[in-house]
Amino acid sequence: MIQEAEAGKLQGRWSWFLGIILFSFVVILAGCGKKTVATPAPPPPPPPAAPTASLIAMPGRIEVGQSSTLTWKTQTATEVTLDGEPVSANESKTVSPSESTTYLLIAKGPGGKQELAARITVTQPPPLPPAPTPSDEELFAQNMQNIYFDYDKYDVRSDQPSALDTNAKWLMQHPTVSFTVEGHCDERGSIEYNWELGDNRVNALTTALLQAGVATDLIHTMSYGKENPFCTEANEACWQQNRQGHFVYLK
Repeated sequence: MIQEAEAGKLQGRWSWFLGIILFSFVVILAGCGKKTVATPAPPPPPPPAAPTASLIAMPGRIEVGQSSTLTWKTQTATEVTLDGEPVSANESKTVSPSESTTYLLIAKGPGGKQELAARITVTQPPPLPPAPTPSDEELFAQNMQNIYFDYDKYDVRSDQPSALDTNAKWLMQHPTVSFTVEGHCDERGSIEYNWELGDNRVNALTTALLQAGVATDLIHTMSYGKENPFCTEANEACWQQNRQGHFVYLK
């Protein structure tokens, strides 16, 4: 009887142990069943890209009156303005500002805007070097006029006093300038006669200059007669050029 009782107890314990194992296995199987996974929401779309732009001025420094070229390029821009004026996305523009100027480019798009500035510096041209001061000899050549005579005459012709007066005034304004009055004649007549005629012409001009106030010691005289002519053709136009009182600067 005792053995049967022990066997019954042992059998009860195994039944309980097997029951625990079976229950655990069922629980494990239940925990390993397929779970429902929630579908994640799609990510939001990326924001639109901001526009990009470039702006250059070549050259960036100019003188008044010169020109420079503005060049710009943009991407993803729906509206582009230069100094408030609509322009195309990619363009060049020649400008000639009279003073230093900053140009503003604005590129706008769904993603925002970009602002760029380019400055052109305008300078004044360097001052011109001062004109060289002309020498007395150069001024003499620019201002002194030849005095012309009629054929076989030595009195000052009626149309010549104005030129002679201009000469006298310039000489009085330059009281250190010495000069020679040369008497010239055309080719007609003898050498002796024309030499004397040329001398008379020199004396007539010298007298007029002295009366105008030119200092005596500044005046030198020379008669060439028909020698050293200014023109060598045998016609009235040429002879008229040779009938003159010629003024020569003395260094």
